[in-house]
Amino acid sequence: MTDLAAIVRTTIVALLIAAAAPDTRAQQVPLQDKPFAEHKIVLQLSDNDPRKQSLVLSVASNLMKHYDPDKVAIEVVAFGPGIDLLRPENPNRKMVESLVVQGARFDICLNTVDTLERDSGKRPEFIAAATPVQVGVAQILFLTENGYTLVRP
Repeated sequence: MTDLAAIVRTTIVALLIAAAAPDTRAQQVPLQDKPFAEHKIVLQLSDNDPRKQSLVLSVASNLMKHYDPDKVAIEVVAFGPGIDLLRPENPNRKMVESLVVQGARFDICLNTVDTLERDSGKRPEFIAAATPVQVGVAQILFLTENGYTLVRP
């Protein structure tokens, strides 16, 4: 009976550990709540080039001006060096926050954040307007599979 009790205990502990462990698969953020969006765009930002950041923000802003903001869903996915756009000290912070108020979403890749923390010993800060996603590229794939057009300015 002792062996059976040990097996049961081990099984229960393993199940509890598995239930408490984070899901290792890519966790996508649900699609934007824009049921009447006729145009869905995902903008990729994977560079820390200020000109590239400005271009992505300009494209998002121009789309918001061109279309009724309720008719366009814009999501910027930042990963790798591109996450610098979403840091508190970035000079484009006000523009990002303005676009978020207009309905755009800015995703930040947590894999990149985790890597930077591992390398530096300090977790990088990012603005509250950023939506964390586990894997930036997986989020882009998820969006494109759900009707978004990928644009990489």
